[in-house]
Amino acid sequence: MNRLTKLAEFLALRRNTSLLLVALVLAGTGERLWLGFAPKYLETLGAGVFIIGLFDALQTLLGAVYAYPGGWLTDRWGQRRSLLLFNGISLGGYLLVLLWQHWIALLLGAFLFLAWSALSLPTTFSVVATSLQRHQHTMGIGVQSLVRRVPMMLGPLVGGWLVTKFGWTDGVKFALLLCLALSSLTMVFQWFMFEPDDSSRRRDDESRSKKEIRDSLRRLLQTETVSPTFFTVVRSFTPALRELLVSDILIRFCERIQYAFVVLWAIDHGGLSAQQFSYLVAFEMITAMVCYIPVAHLADKYGRRPFVLATFVFFTLFPLSLIWAHNFGWLALAFIVRGLKEFGEPARKALIIGEAAPELRARTYGAYYLIRDCVVTSGSFLGAWLWWISPRANFIGAAVCGGLGTVWFWWFVIRRGRDATAR
Repeated sequence: MNRLTKLAEFLALRRNTSLLLVALVLAGTGERLWLGFAPKYLETLGAGVFIIGLFDALQTLLGAVYAYPGGWLTDRWGQRRSLLLFNGISLGGYLLVLLWQHWIALLLGAFLFLAWSALSLPTTFSVVATSLQRHQHTMGIGVQSLVRRVPMMLGPLVGGWLVTKFGWTDGVKFALLLCLALSSLTMVFQWFMFEPDDSSRRRDDESRSKKEIRDSLRRLLQTETVSPTFFTVVRSFTPALRELLVSDILIRFCERIQYAFVVLWAIDHGGLSAQQFSYLVAFEMITAMVCYIPVAHLADKYGRRPFVLATFVFFTLFPLSLIWAHNFGWLALAFIVRGLKEFGEPARKALIIGEAAPELRARTYGAYYLIRDCVVTSGSFLGAWLWWISPRANFIGAAVCGGLGTVWFWWFVIRRGRDATAR
């Protein structure tokens, strides 16, 4: 029993974080049963390349627009009730796509079924921040990121098997039915979560330096004394957080430009089946999962900046590796590189946590992702245009954005040392 306690302490597991992990596995598996195949499914329903780009842009845009309201609701309504609401909304979207098999249904349903992943993101960060001490934040996020990859691996494997066996129309229909069942079960685990009390905030305040607390309070007093607005939250961003945001925007351009078209490249140009594509996703997720725990431990111990820089490098290398990937073997190698881009993601998210004032924590996460993803939404349309020119143009354009983001982070965040609170 003592060993289990030590393991739970090392992995930063508490009641709420453990229940959240179960919810993430169930809801994530349901979503990933079919969402990763959505671009190809849209193609089979008669959608053109720019409709596919629009769907990908909607995912990014709604992820942006929903992030801040998700944080606001969490701060006002509490973590448990917010998660239940977000899950309920997503169920409505799955039903719409199930009952109306048309590409328009996916565009309209996205406003609903993306509620879970987009609205709940600030909430999941808030659960980590209120349940754990500051020095455990990277580990908490690392475990959460690792667990998120389990459904990202299992979902496509099952979904790919369903599509291969029953075809795109019936296969996606069965995947959606299973998705509805898993999402409903998720709400049961969310129901048993506890709301954090004020002691968690006091504990977090005590773990911050006096200077950090003074700076946080000064930013608040200089802006609003009542309920902080969105612009109040943005003005409270530290210089390190602003520079991280700029580099993150460039890196996400690298990701979004090629994101929706990777499955088309693998199936249409690489000659893979849906089942074989799911194996590529499994390679990616296994690679990411192997990295999370040791890297999170090292980042908490030695500093987060180098691990974030490594992540940005792998983001840049993935689209370049696709240029020469024309068969399963080379595509597998490319997807291993894609998995390595998660190398420092927990460290990046922990940097955001470390720079956020406790009074505005969930809203800071929401504002950060709102700004980032609103800007990055155009990357999906740029990706569609580049893909229309040629797949090679798409991949090179993505890599250029990744290179710029990597250089920005190295110059402004690492070289100038503006993220002093990272250690």
